[in-house]
Formats: sequence, structure tokens, C-alpha cells
Amino acid sequence: MTLQRPNGASSNRAVFFALGLGSFAIGTAEFAAMTLVPMIAHALSITVPEAGHAIVAYAVGVCVGAPAIALVSSRVSRKTMLIGMMLLYAVGNGLTAIVPGYYALLICRFVSGLPHGAYFGIAGLVASFRVPPNQRSQAVAKVVLGLTIATIAGVPLASVIGQYLSWRWAFVLIATVALCTVLLVMVFLPKDAVRSEANILDEINALRHRQVWLTLGIGAVGFGSVFCVYTYLASIMREVTHAPVPATPVMFAIFGAGLTVGTLVCGWLADRKMMPTIGGVLLVEATAMAGFSGASHHLYELGFIVFMMGCGGGLATVVQARLLEVAVGAEGLAAALNQSAFNIANALGPYLGGLAIAAGLGWTSVGWVGFALAIGGFLIWLVSVAEEAKSRRVTPGGR
Repeated sequence: MTLQRPNGASSNRAVFFALGLGSFAIGTAEFAAMTLVPMIAHALSITVPEAGHAIVAYAVGVCVGAPAIALVSSRVSRKTMLIGMMLLYAVGNGLTAIVPGYYALLICRFVSGLPHGAYFGIAGLVASFRVPPNQRSQAVAKVVLGLTIATIAGVPLASVIGQYLSWRWAFVLIATVALCTVLLVMVFLPKDAVRSEANILDEINALRHRQVWLTLGIGAVGFGSVFCVYTYLASIMREVTHAPVPATPVMFAIFGAGLTVGTLVCGWLADRKMMPTIGGVLLVEATAMAGFSGASHHLYELGFIVFMMGCGGGLATVVQARLLEVAVGAEGLAAALNQSAFNIANALGPYLGGLAIAAGLGWTSVGWVGFALAIGGFLIWLVSVAEEAKSRRVTPGGR
């Protein structure tokens, strides 16, 4: 491995801040785009569903770009890749700010999504190799922390800018943060050697391990429970909870606070007991989903359940750390695929929740759909644990 080892706590703090700032830019763009859809529709004279296609275009960009960039970059220094991806992210969001119409919007959102997954994969890998092996999950958590903070601060700020200035200026803000990330990475991240020994076929072959796909399955199915409820939360608060309008952004901030706590705690726990942490998080998520239907009628109870949902979001950090452990020889590709898996969750959860609502089961039925997804992720986790136990019996002393 050619990545440089830690050369001081202050140096690591600067690197983690730079990488986290990139996560903040990506998190703000991903989540704020959902709140800006009505404004985009009005400005471009298109329907709200058409403006919503921009979210889909971004997600497609993530799913395509994550594995493609990870493979193409196998022989490129990681510092160069991080700079290049953030430049592409700045360009994609900057162009979004000046799009003249619908099709240009879709193209720019697709381009913006391309570096999303690969950035998190490479940034997490860089961070994990700047600390001792028993602190790698926490290092990944520090990178993801930028995204969780974006749900608390970045998204509300972008929404306010969109409401009082223009949605276009919100994307200007995101592009500016991405450019700041480029400068910080150039200054603080030590240059790593080009990995001439890297081989694309070797990386692909490394993905043949069942544990890699089981781990990705845990993320794609288990995390779908979060998106299933998160997508319809504002409508549920209006139609079921009958909460005052100002309570909705507060509830999303509560989710963001839970996500931040969950990311930090799960990173700490995973460095001690990784697989039990994954199973435990899935059970926490299932518990929150089971209580969602009843709590949705009472604002304060709903706030507690939403906070628990956010804490379950710490699953993203642990799954990525787990992939770095099992995808030996293809860590970058596997970590990038993790983002594709979570974008599958982003599509799967809302789709299944929407089917339940359309079938006449009521708004709160999404809680039970989320419960089923969390349990589905837990069942995949059980298979993974059984497979690992079997492997250890066959190979004494194996991990």
C-alpha cells in the first residue's frame, strides 16, 4: 500500500477536515436538491415530477460513476483523484446553477453525481490508512461526518438561499465549497505514489468474495428503511401529525442530529466489534420503524423515533469499514460500490413505501415497510455471520 501513514495528529486533523468538507458539499447537494425541486420547477416552467427527475439523474450518475471511476483510477494517485473528483463536482453544480432548461438540468445533475461515490470510497480509504488499524472505522466516520453535518446545517442554509435569493445560488454555494475542498486537499494531503502495481482485473477478481456482496446487500436493503420513511416524513407530519409548518425543518434537523451521533458512535463501536455493531444498528432501525406508526400521531414521540432513525444511519460508516476489511485488493472499488448500494437503497425504500401508500394502506404504512427492510438487512447480516463462522472453521486462525 503506497498511502502515507500518519505523520502527526495535527496533520491528520487537517486532512480529515479537508475530506470532511468535500463530504459536506456532497451531502448538501444531495439532500438540498430534494427541497429545491418546487423552486426549480417554477423557474424552468416544468412540472414538479419533471424537476424531481433531476434527483433520479443524480442517483444514476452516482451508480454509474462510483465503480467506473474507481476502476479507471486504479493506477492514479489518490490525491490526484480526490482533486479531480471535487473539480468535476464543482463544475457539475456550477453548471446546474446556470441551466436554461429541463434537459440541460438532467445532464448537469448526472455529471454532478458521477464523482459522488468514488469520492467517498477514496476519501474513506485515504483516511483509514492514516490511523492504526484499530481506529479505521472512526477515521471513515470522520469523513462521513461532513455529510451528516450537511443535513443539519448545509441543507437548511441551501433551502434559505433558495427561498430568499434563488435556487441557482444554492448550487453556486455548493460549487464554492467543492472548490474550497480542492484547495485544502492540495495543501494538506501528502502526495502518494502512483500505484503502478495496481491491476483492474485483480480488483474485479477480488469482488468475487461472497462477503463483499453480502455486505453490499446489507447496505442496499437495510438502509432502504431509512429512505422509505425519510422521503414521506414531511407529508406524514402534515397529514397525520398535523404539526405546525415550522416543525418540519426542526424534525429534519433532529434526524440530522441522530445521524451525526450514530455515525460517531457506530465508528467507535465498529473498531471494537464490527459485525455485532452492524447487527445491532439494524435492530435499532427495526425498533424505530416498529414504533413509527404509533408515534406519528404525537409530535414529541415522533421526534424521538426520528432521532433513532437518524442514529441507524450510522450503518453507512460501518458498512464501508467492513468493505475495507473484506475486499482485500479491491478496497477502492468496493468502497465506491458501497455508494451505489446506498443509492439503490435510496430508490428501493421510497418506491416500496410509495406502493404501500398507493395501495391505500395509509401514510404510516411506510413505517412497517421500513421495518421489513431493516429485518431484511438483518437476515442478510445473519447469512454473513454464518458464512464467516464457517470460513473460520475451515481455515483455523482466519479473520
